[in-house]
Amino acid sequence: MIQHPSAFLPAGVADILRMGSAEAEAARDLHPDHLQTIYEHQWWRMLVPGSPLSLPELVRLEEGIAWADGSVGWAVTLCSGAGWFAGFFPSGAYAEIFSDWRMCIAGSGAPAGEAVPVPGGYRISGKWDYASGAMHATAFTANCAVVSDGRQREIRPFLFRPEEVIVHPTWNTIGLVATGSHSFEVRDVVIPADRCFAIEPGQAKDGDPVYRYPFLQLAEATLTANLSGMGMHYLDCCGELFRQRDRLAATVKLEEASSILDDLRIQFYQALDDSWVTWADYDAVSRASRALADGVRRVVDGLYPYGGLTAARPDTEINRVWRDIHTASQHSLLVN
Repeated sequence: MIQHPSAFLPAGVADILRMGSAEAEAARDLHPDHLQTIYEHQWWRMLVPGSPLSLPELVRLEEGIAWADGSVGWAVTLCSGAGWFAGFFPSGAYAEIFSDWRMCIAGSGAPAGEAVPVPGGYRISGKWDYASGAMHATAFTANCAVVSDGRQREIRPFLFRPEEVIVHPTWNTIGLVATGSHSFEVRDVVIPADRCFAIEPGQAKDGDPVYRYPFLQLAEATLTANLSGMGMHYLDCCGELFRQRDRLAATVKLEEASSILDDLRIQFYQALDDSWVTWADYDAVSRASRALADGVRRVVDGLYPYGGLTAARPDTEINRVWRDIHTASQHSLLVN
């Protein structure tokens, strides 16, 4: 047996998040109650130094949040994931950014900028897409190609203050509408050299084990947990709808789907927990993540025809969850 994602959330939180879901989608931004809950529980800051959560605990919490509301789960996961970079800055560096209780770091891993070394730092220009949480970001991170003498030398991540960034309202997808995953741009901005950092385990400045965990598997696990949470929400919606329609074939199909996801979630969490204890076999985390992500796609699409037109109406909960799943599953790390 494996616990339902609802078990990973503090009492009452799911109701708060779900009550604001429709309004958040209409506003194309997180609901004020969503933001209040995020700040109250310090979810943006779950991966900064001093967080009490281990990685397995954090991944389970993120699955629970995504089960309650896909946009909140996705924004929290992407922005708290960028907060992980704080562990690679010296203690006390940029305290006004990393110690802010409202800290929310948005960013992009695409190497879509150019950084030219200048005395004391870098001159940077670039534009990056899909920065989840951009509307609430207190800082941004982005990868840039470091160029000197007209040649690209390496790809490095950089930290930007919000006043150095221009946010473009470009997020226009069928799902995860409230994440505000807009584009951002930096135009000919000079930043100091110590805002260029490295995220290899040996470069961590904080001693918490989470900063020695490989970033690839950390990202795969946290993103997969989101898709899993949304998938479990979809199964819950199907359960309610199928009871109303009283169709045996649909109920049987739902039971099969539930069994498939339970097995894949067990394998996923076993691989994650083992890697955290043994500090080995990270490839198993990658394999289990991709298997679970693929399983969510398959069972959700297998159940969709049984939902009738209710599942196709954009004003229904089941359709919103379906759209969130089919947007989240487009992330490159979730594709085999």
